[in-house]
Parts: sequence; C-alpha cells; structure tokens
Amino acid sequence: MQNKAVNKSVLTPVEFLNRSVLVYPEKVAVVHGERKFTYREFFERIHRLAGGLQRLGVGPGDKVAFICPNIPPMLEAHYAVPLVGAALVSVNIRLSASEVSYIINHSDSKVVFVDSEFAKLVDPSQLEKVEAFVNVCDTGGEPQLDGPEYEDFLAAGSLEPVESAITDEDQLLAINYTSGTTGKPKGVMYHHRGAYLNAIGEVLESGLNSSSVYLWTLPMFHCNGWCFTWGVTAVGATHVCQRNVAPEDIYALIAREDVSHLCAAPTVLIMMSNWPEAKNIKMRRKLKIMTAGAPPAPTIIQNMEEIGADIVHTYGLTEVYGPHSVCAWQQSWGDLPPEEQATMKSRQGVPYVVTHFMDVVNPKTMEPVPRDGMTMGEIVMRGNNVMTGYYKDPEATEQAFAGGWFHSGDLAVVHADGYVQIKDRKKDIIISGGENISTVEVENVIYRHPEVQEVAVIPVPDEKWGEVPKAYIVPKPGCSPAAEDIIEFTKKNLARFKAPKYIEFGELPKTATGKIQKFKLRQREWEGKERIR
Repeated sequence: MQNKAVNKSVLTPVEFLNRSVLVYPEKVAVVHGERKFTYREFFERIHRLAGGLQRLGVGPGDKVAFICPNIPPMLEAHYAVPLVGAALVSVNIRLSASEVSYIINHSDSKVVFVDSEFAKLVDPSQLEKVEAFVNVCDTGGEPQLDGPEYEDFLAAGSLEPVESAITDEDQLLAINYTSGTTGKPKGVMYHHRGAYLNAIGEVLESGLNSSSVYLWTLPMFHCNGWCFTWGVTAVGATHVCQRNVAPEDIYALIAREDVSHLCAAPTVLIMMSNWPEAKNIKMRRKLKIMTAGAPPAPTIIQNMEEIGADIVHTYGLTEVYGPHSVCAWQQSWGDLPPEEQATMKSRQGVPYVVTHFMDVVNPKTMEPVPRDGMTMGEIVMRGNNVMTGYYKDPEATEQAFAGGWFHSGDLAVVHADGYVQIKDRKKDIIISGGENISTVEVENVIYRHPEVQEVAVIPVPDEKWGEVPKAYIVPKPGCSPAAEDIIEFTKKNLARFKAPKYIEFGELPKTATGKIQKFKLRQREWEGKERIR
C-alpha cells in the first residue's frame, strides 16, 4: 500500500515561493521603480497579505478580486490568495465599470482590492456580495473606497507564516474572465495542478533561470500573466514591475535592470519596433521575447530581431492557461535567409513539453486533417492545462469540450513536419464567391508595406461575391498611404481575388492585452445585413 505522504504531494505553484526563499533569501525578487524586495521580504509581504485575508474571514472556497496594473500587490496576490484556499479573480483594468461590476458579482468575490487609479470602475452600491474593500495607493494619494490602504493592511499583519489551506491540487486556484467577445465574459476556472505544470512549461520554453530578469509588459490579469507570475519565482529570477506599457519606458527598464525576458502581444512588438529611437537600441544582453495572441506577421518578428531580440512564438487561449504550443526552433532553419526564418517562426508550432496534446481536426468528424499544409481544420487541445470549465456555465463548458477535446475556434493547417499554422478564426474566414480567403494571410502581406503599422482584415458584404476582404489600417507615424497603393501592393504579392476591395484608415479597437477586436469591426459592417455563405 502506497504512503502518499512519502511519494506524493499536492502540485501547487505557491510552493515555488517556499523553494526560492530558501535558496535565494537575499536575492532581489521584485523591482518596482526605486523599490526592491528580496525573496525574504517578498515572502513576508505575501504572508502578511494572507494573514490579512484571514482576518477578513477569507478561506477555502472564497473569491478575492484584484483590480491592479502590473505592480507588487498584484504579484503578491498570486500567492497569498491561493495560500488561504481562496480563488484569485484578476480583473482587466481596461474594462468599463459595468463590466467590472458584472465580473465581481458573477465571480461571487468576497473582498476586492482596487488600485486608486481604477477606483472609478468600482461602484460599491452595485456589489452587494462584497464584504470588504482594500485600497492600493501605488502612486500616492488617499484611499478612494471605504477600507484600509494596502500597505497599512500588510503592516497590521503578523510576521508569522500562514499555514497553507491548499489540500487538493484540483482545488480552484483562479477565475480568469475572457474578453473580446460579443457576449458576457466567461469565467475560466484554473486549478493548482494546471498552473503548476504550465508555469514549469513557461520556464522550459522561455529558458528562464536564476540569473534571468523578467519585465512585466504582459498584464498579470491576463491568464495570470501566462503563469509567469509563478514561473519567474520558481527559478529564483527577478520580477520587474511597471504600471504602464510605453516603448520608451520598456527600453529604459531593459537597460537599467539588465532585462533578459519579457512577454508581449504582437501589438506591443509593433509599438516597440516602430518607436523612432528603436533603430539606435543596442542590447547589452540577449532579450528573449515570447509573443502570442494574433499570429505575428513575419515582418514584425524580423524587425525586432534586427535590434537584438530573440522571438519565441507561442499560441494558446485563456482556457488553456495561456500558451499551449511553441514554434520550437529547428537548427536547420539557421541556414535560411532572415525573411524565411521569420516566416517559420510565425507558425504556432508544436505542443509544450508539459502539454503534449494538440491536433487539427475536422470539427464535425473529429478526424485529424492531412499533414499537407493545405487542409484546414480546427485546433483542439486536451491535458492538464485545460480549464476545468466555465464558472457557473455548464452549457458553454459542454460545448467547449465536445468530443473529449477543448475546441479553440481557430482554423489551421498542419505542415509535413507536424507544425501547426493558424489560418484564421472560424468566424473570420472569408468565403468570397466560393473561395476561402485567410484574413491572416492577407494581413501578413499588408504588414510588409513600408507605410503600414497595423492592419486588421475582415469580411464585408458584397452583392456579387457574398463577401469580400476589407482592410482597416493604422499607418506608420508621418505616413499617408493611398488605398489604391495598398490594394495594388497586395495584388502583386497574393492571388488577386484575395486583395482587399476596400481600405479604411484609423485606429483599431483592442482588448487590454493588445488583441484587435475584429468583432467590433464586423458589427459595424454587418449590422442589419444577412451574411450569405
């Protein structure tokens, strides 16, 4: 008979902190402006927070919401909240007040921590289930809500470590709400086991180690920072926090803190590569950048690598704890020209070491598509890092798990080498006169135009063809490209029928994580019109 106390322990990412404070007690764990915390201080702050939560009556099964940018309290919450057996609800700071209220109420959050800059998003009169508020005054000023200030809240606690209330690795760790859809946000449930394994996956695929310095450009509220909130700590690396994401601040912190790693959506890479001073940047240390979101254009990858970055392209969704696959580098690609290397790197690749299970299938038959690089199917996943379901939404959960796999909604092909490449979202594929047009393919060509900074291609109604491509374009600063030039440029580099029939210049709607919200563009074009396919 096995003795589980000897040969099995609960897998939880909270344990990573215990190991690092033992091995690196005086090493800098967190940097925020002029403030620095060693691992010993980081550990003490987390346990003071956990003790404060317990004083408020928070325990196993409760939910605690945090509305904060990438600052130490947000990072500390990723350990203290699960430590007392509760679930962390990290709220998107770019949502409207009504959306924030919906998430806090739907998640049944008992306590809410709010950064003072975002207190306007919180209306206590709409939050009947909330029992207490704590104010995070990171930039100074007075508390905006009725409740203590965060640092005072910590100071009132004991230095005595809090005993862990984590008893089961399948215990609810976090609820992350989806964004960028047309309906109400759905609460994606994570457990301790999945977060533990995914954090290790990030360490393996990004190459983090104890000498690494990680810059927080990716929001911690997005998939718990792709689990880097725990992965960076696991190896005893240093977290560098920042409230705002602007290219000049990013480059300044990279230089000042000797940053080695960061994660970013392609829109952040566009911002970094198009910053006027970027051409003068000389990296003292190789910068590993992990990017995911919309498939990055090869041009963007090439631009960033020219200033000394090494781009690792990953792919995933909120429902799988962030990245699930990686475009694993092949040594043979080193002999290819830079443009071709960037094209290879833009694919979604193969499963992480810890995820294993991903395929592209016919969604009706669930049969895998041929490995021909042409036949499209839907990306499906399963394994330890798939959500346990949508909170209080069994119907959506059942639909997402149809056939024993999680359905991503992304359409892709599989190449002969087994690497997956996304062609489009199901709802974004354009069927024009019976021909399938990938919006991603058209976007990648338009990105190569020297005067284009960002682009989103969607289908729009057409009397003759049913629907045709339209491109929404953000020009580079100081540029005024003509629509006709963009269309002709695309025709020269693609089949003519794939070129956009219409061009519109202007800003693009985005989520807080930098994803372009194509559904808003589609709504604008299709409102009141029947879609024929």
